[in-house]
Amino acid sequence: MQYRRLGGTGLQVSVIGFGGAAVSGASGGYGFGDIAEKTAHALLLSAYEQGITLFDTAPIYGYGESERRFGKALGAVRDKVVIASKCGVCFDARKRVAIDNRPDVVRRMLEQSLRDLDSDYIDIYLVHWPDRKTPIEATVQALAAARERGQVRHIGLSNCSTEDIRRALAVAPIAVLQHEHNLFSREAARAVLPLAAEQELGFMGYGTLDKGILTGRVTADRAFESCDVRASAPWWTRADRSTKYAAMREIAGLLATAGHTGLELALASALALPTVSTALCGMKSEQQVRACVAALAHLPPAEVVESAAAAAAAAGACS
Repeated sequence: MQYRRLGGTGLQVSVIGFGGAAVSGASGGYGFGDIAEKTAHALLLSAYEQGITLFDTAPIYGYGESERRFGKALGAVRDKVVIASKCGVCFDARKRVAIDNRPDVVRRMLEQSLRDLDSDYIDIYLVHWPDRKTPIEATVQALAAARERGQVRHIGLSNCSTEDIRRALAVAPIAVLQHEHNLFSREAARAVLPLAAEQELGFMGYGTLDKGILTGRVTADRAFESCDVRASAPWWTRADRSTKYAAMREIAGLLATAGHTGLELALASALALPTVSTALCGMKSEQQVRACVAALAHLPPAEVVESAAAAAAAAGACS
């Protein structure tokens, strides 16, 4: 495993972070298919034993089930891992989902996450998505108060614009940013990562494998079980991914010639910039964890990554 500095937090974290939606199980919300609780616990501990120290989750992942599984599996090594969770994507008793970053909602969600994680504190607590009805300043003030109480060690922002980030920085210290970042999604590289470097903020990239497209596990004809969010979510079922699949057909030839895999390319692309602290990966088996860790020792050189990026751009697959 390799480790990088998480901005100015003083933390060193594994360059591969564990994406907690993968262990949500069949509970609903945002998750990627069924996984038994016992299997999830063993998987999380296996990830830790193989050097992964950053574990990212959120209440919407399995309607709290991911957090509860984190709490049970990682309790014995709590002081040795960095746990990130989030506020703002909330749900009611009927599991109706909303984005709500009002301070009272933030406080309520934080208290529930602490209970579900069975922890007195959360290392990194992020605003999950911006809420256009609530000024970011009000939300950050609530998070700063939670940090003063010792419930939160570092404040983060996920999926926020550079304008939101600068407004938040004017209210309280922001330590970590999170944004989608992979070979196809380049928005963070254009705007968010330069700001992270300027302000010396940590950066957690998600979507590293682009839901499996970059590894070749997800193709146009892939079917998903009903409890996998990709089976029904409009942002997946209604999206046109044909340019990505076309790009991957071209990239597969490049990788075969160079002697590398899609997984190795995905990690190399995500970690190419030193400002990126960790690349979050969704892993559902110990074999997948081992494969991700092993891939770090065989990343393709910059020229292969650049050729793949050029092929993706030529296919119109980049955003």
